[in-house]
Amino acid sequence: METSTASAEEDTPVKASRRLLPEEREQQIVEKAIEHFTRNGFGGSTRELARQIGVTQPLLYRYFQSKDALIERVYNEVFQWRPGWEGQIADRSLPLTERLHAFYLDYSSVILREEWIRLFIFAGLTHEGINKKYLSKLRSKVFLPVLAEVRAEFGIPAPRNAAETEAEIEMIWSLHAAIFYIGVRKWIYGLKVPADMDALIRRQVDMFLNGAAAAIRAMRAGTP
Repeated sequence: METSTASAEEDTPVKASRRLLPEEREQQIVEKAIEHFTRNGFGGSTRELARQIGVTQPLLYRYFQSKDALIERVYNEVFQWRPGWEGQIADRSLPLTERLHAFYLDYSSVILREEWIRLFIFAGLTHEGINKKYLSKLRSKVFLPVLAEVRAEFGIPAPRNAAETEAEIEMIWSLHAAIFYIGVRKWIYGLKVPADMDALIRRQVDMFLNGAAAAIRAMRAGTP
């Protein structure tokens, strides 16, 4: 961790219209850090980071012991995980199509934001821990449960080995990649995306459901 011998005066925010409560100051630092990382990625020193977000380095360290600690807080703030998602996927009182439409509409509303898309890509390039943590949760809490529901819906036996499990996961990756790429087109490439996002997400889910069941059945039958 970088240290500083700045004077006590430097421990005052660069711009302050009133004295903020500690929790307000901490949240302000987090919000400014999100803006900074969204625009510039995770590179650079804490001194430069503090200057860019409008506080002094000693003040930054008062709230976050290291840059990694601040990045961890940014991760928790941006990469939100709704606690009801797993239950929504597994609720067999509703038709599977209805459940997956509802889940993926909500899921896409969370991830298809500028800060989510750009931070995820920057993290993959320079701070891979964020991606590994998120993708591990995605696999255990979404990929495997959704595939289990697809098999239950269409009367397909469970995977017979690890290879079949991984092959199924590749199928659901195609759905998530398609949704993620909508955000890439908009926030990375600056391209237009369809105005009716709900209809687009529903179509992506329908294509997955129609294709995955047939592909898994063929795999169980040993069809190439």
